[in-house]
Amino acid sequence: MSRKQLPYLLPVRSLIFLLVFVTGTFISGKDIAQISFIWSIVASIVNIFTLILVIYCSKRSRTGFAELINYEKGKTKPSEIILISLMMTGAAGAFMMIAGLLCFGTFPYMAPMMIEPVPKVFALINVLVLPVSTALAEDGLYLGCGVNCIGNKKAAIFVPSFFYALQHCFIPTIFDVRYILYRFLCFLPLTVILCFYYYKKRNPLPVMVGHAVLDLATAMQIFATSFVPGLYEKMCG
Repeated sequence: MSRKQLPYLLPVRSLIFLLVFVTGTFISGKDIAQISFIWSIVASIVNIFTLILVIYCSKRSRTGFAELINYEKGKTKPSEIILISLMMTGAAGAFMMIAGLLCFGTFPYMAPMMIEPVPKVFALINVLVLPVSTALAEDGLYLGCGVNCIGNKKAAIFVPSFFYALQHCFIPTIFDVRYILYRFLCFLPLTVILCFYYYKKRNPLPVMVGHAVLDLATAMQIFATSFVPGLYEKMCG
């Protein structure tokens, strides 16, 4: 396997999430929307699989994972990490609100299944696993196998950012056009910004830390709704 072949991995997460949730409906005998609340558990598992796949394929291409994502120890200033993390948090919130207004006519809009309670043990595990595994898996795939391995400048930014956003349409998978469009619009502007920033700087650490912060916030919300009775109903209005 050569580095030129690594971008072919970009659609893999979208396909895996789609397959997992569709298979889950057959196994559970429930409607696909009824199992959407387990999305964070599924995401943590898929993250680990993705990371193993990316590391394996990078070794096959004679490239280590650190080299694939262009990580250099001591390269990043703490101020840069803080600035990018704040930018990502603010931008993510703004884009979600705008997408909710465009697709559902509601401001602010929050997709209720994204913070729905899960069994407490999984809520606790996800606080520890979800943020780190998501940053390593997603940024390893879309920045490392995408931005770093595509030769054309525009394609190196827009192709990975498209698949970066597309995967969220299936986390969780719900066959509703408005929901799918909402999820895509939530993330596409941010993924374009992140891929552009990474293309210019070739420094993954600020993006990965900011990414982990976003997922930690989500994991903490799920943790709270899982441990505090009635909180989920209050948050959903």
